[in-house]
Amino acid sequence: MKRREFITLIGGATTWPLVARGQPIPVIGFLDPGSPESYPDRLVAFRQGLKEVGYIEGENVAMDVRWAQGRYDRFPALAAELVGRHVAVIFASTLEAVLPAKTATATIPIVFAIGADPVKAGLVASFNRPGGNITGTSWLSSMLVTKQLELLHEAVPTAGVIAFLVNPNNPTAESQVRELKEASRALGLQLHILNASTGREIDAAFATLIQQRVGAVLVASDAFFFGRRDQLVVLTARHALPAIFQWRELAAAGGLMSYGASRSEAYRQSAVYVGRILKGANPADLPVQQAVKVELVINLNTAKALGLTFPIPLLGRADEVIE
Repeated sequence: MKRREFITLIGGATTWPLVARGQPIPVIGFLDPGSPESYPDRLVAFRQGLKEVGYIEGENVAMDVRWAQGRYDRFPALAAELVGRHVAVIFASTLEAVLPAKTATATIPIVFAIGADPVKAGLVASFNRPGGNITGTSWLSSMLVTKQLELLHEAVPTAGVIAFLVNPNNPTAESQVRELKEASRALGLQLHILNASTGREIDAAFATLIQQRVGAVLVASDAFFFGRRDQLVVLTARHALPAIFQWRELAAAGGLMSYGASRSEAYRQSAVYVGRILKGANPADLPVQQAVKVELVINLNTAKALGLTFPIPLLGRADEVIE
């Protein structure tokens, strides 16, 4: 076999078995900041959304999944690869993935699942009438951080100094910091902003937290932090720091609590849009969906280890209590 023929065969491996049977099928480009080990539940939710509109991977649709492995700088090349393959639709999870995809194509439909405001980010003209080739689901992380701070303050009322750990490379970092500063002033709390975009910087940030006698920490919504969840949970336990995260997975792994939109639900919702586009819908006419399922998860085992007692009203509002 000639080298060029071999490369062509490997590059088209996702669709080759069905095409060979005379059944060419559309290919969905899946662009994600994590790794296959990071988000197995979200892939399941995405496939469930496709199934709801009549698409089953391997039967009448194929997926070309590109993982950035925590390297945001890889997104431009990965997006270009998907465009070069002429996929039918691109799904991009996180703003860091959507922006390079937007740069790479103005014709291939793009469906997102992000925590940013897509209008402010320049992705769509409006929520109701996106225009262009982009639409999707948003859970507006910058709005959730205010509620996260309130919940953390309710759980740990003695903590007058709160730290906010944020990735400065995240396009939503500035809006999250702005919202949190206003909320902390309203609650009479002192807020320390700490930046981290590498594992080493996370370690350094926690060393700073101890020096500043921080009473609790709020970790920003960021795919990088999700990928470093084991490190974050270990550090909060080692330093006996109450912490709130956006993702249920961190509370389940030993974090004190989490409050945020269900990412799996957002992936499912977005996959339904992908399926509708494959059936002929125009992304310009599909309103941006807002993820309405928000979950509060409390880990009582961690609370006990920290010597904390959750207020009964707060426990009553929890969607899940881990014991």
